[in-house]
Amino acid sequence: MDYFDDKKNVEEYIQMASGYDGRVLIDILSKYLPKGGAVLELGMGPGVDLLLLSQNYNATGSDRSKVFIERFRKQHPSADLVQLNAVEMNIDRTFDSIYSNKVLHHLTSQELKSSLHNQARVLNSSGIALHSFWYGDKEETHHGLKFVYYTEASLRELVGSEYEILDIQIYTEMSSDDSLYLLLRKKT
Repeated sequence: MDYFDDKKNVEEYIQMASGYDGRVLIDILSKYLPKGGAVLELGMGPGVDLLLLSQNYNATGSDRSKVFIERFRKQHPSADLVQLNAVEMNIDRTFDSIYSNKVLHHLTSQELKSSLHNQARVLNSSGIALHSFWYGDKEETHHGLKFVYYTEASLRELVGSEYEILDIQIYTEMSSDDSLYLLLRKKT
């Protein structure tokens, strides 16, 4: 059983993450993606960022956890939601952008490389991918969840030839310089 398949764990996570959102990241995305674009959020969790994305984009939420999907659907019955594995990216639709906020750090570096490769298949020509990670050079496990920290150099090594790297920047979320975002454009 995956950590987020347990309703108690989901509720604990929601309490822990209360007050945090990806507004800073979505502002960055808005510089590259016109309003009305189709955005797929990977790992939507409780849906805080999905609601923000939906203000300007045709946003589709996805998560591996059925618990998160069902919880959000009860509150937002008309939301476009998909249960999706972020590594395999088994979806038969394409998007102008793929977005994740502190989700892909749960993957091993090899899984992240596979995910980025498979994301290119789901992105439209010149599509934008924006993902955030914890900044650092370590791996750790909490409550059975893997956390892989990345640096600019380690992310560059994982990006395939399908992409142009538009930006990699360190930023602050909880403590000084604790986070890193990766902004990619699919090559045409």
